[in-house]
Amino acid sequence: MLNLRAHLLAGQVIPAHPLALTPTRTLDETHQRALTRYYVHAGAGGMAVGVHTTGFRIHDPDVGLYRPVLELAAHSATDWLARNPRPFARIAGLVGDTAQAVREAAIARELGYHCGLLSLGAWGDASESAILAHCKHVAEAIPLFGFYLQPAVGGRLLPYRFWREFAEIPGVVAIKIAPFDRYATLDVVRAVAHSGREDIALYTGNDDAIVPDLVTDFPVHVGGVSTHRTIVGGLLGQWAVWTRNAVDLLAQIQSLRQSAAPVPRELLSLGAALTEANAAIFDADNSFDGCLPGILDVLRRQGLVRGSWTLDPHERLSEGQSEAIARVIREHPELTDDSWVAEHRDEWLR
Repeated sequence: MLNLRAHLLAGQVIPAHPLALTPTRTLDETHQRALTRYYVHAGAGGMAVGVHTTGFRIHDPDVGLYRPVLELAAHSATDWLARNPRPFARIAGLVGDTAQAVREAAIARELGYHCGLLSLGAWGDASESAILAHCKHVAEAIPLFGFYLQPAVGGRLLPYRFWREFAEIPGVVAIKIAPFDRYATLDVVRAVAHSGREDIALYTGNDDAIVPDLVTDFPVHVGGVSTHRTIVGGLLGQWAVWTRNAVDLLAQIQSLRQSAAPVPRELLSLGAALTEANAAIFDADNSFDGCLPGILDVLRRQGLVRGSWTLDPHERLSEGQSEAIARVIREHPELTDDSWVAEHRDEWLR
């Protein structure tokens, strides 16, 4: 039985799981299963399925893929973990109005998922009080992994006061901070600190600032006392690729924290290279239009998926994006896990 709070507070690499499709844009079960096996074998501490990286269209009843994709991932992870049992968090993406999110939470719980990553993209210009009421209802159906999604890909700005009240919800176990904005990131850290909740794990979703988020002691003042909070792990689309190296990176940072050693300049340089790679993969030059195809293109190069197709036929690599990805792979081979993937890929594809 997973102690979810303890597991998340310990800090984990949690890839946001992509969707592997055939050339006709149907679910490619063989490669989808291989992706899950890759993440488990790489040492990830969990996976998030049905989230932005998977493609929000799987939540459309007309598409009919929400349950099948979650079920395939859950079964594939369970089977692979049987070889070497260890704690592993299964996180389900939840979207829509309260009724839809609660229905999806019920499906996730039935399939063995431990918590839900709650997207608020459907709430548009709704009041903060209405959104908080929605969160409280969903938290009664499944533990919540809060999600501050950047506006460029469907999120909305949510101020300190929202996150301060959100942190009061008993069922909240963690928050993914992904506004791609340093000011907004600080709002969430301060809000959770001021709530007094020590049992809410903070996770970076800022794919453009992974290392800075993970190595920083964020200064906060609680009850007149100066202290700090830390972001303990990541739930990231960037960690859907080169996951083996992400596991090594987080382990290195955790070791530095335990020893209280200074952060080496080389680690900060690696973080800058990772941000440069993310810019190409997520298509930052084009307002992230090619984000999902970019992730899939890296996995295609490694032989883990067959192509960069998504459920949206209009979603594709932007002009020059493939060349940008090739450049960062060529210039920063230290970020990749290509040789390790090549060693195990055939096993995962069986």
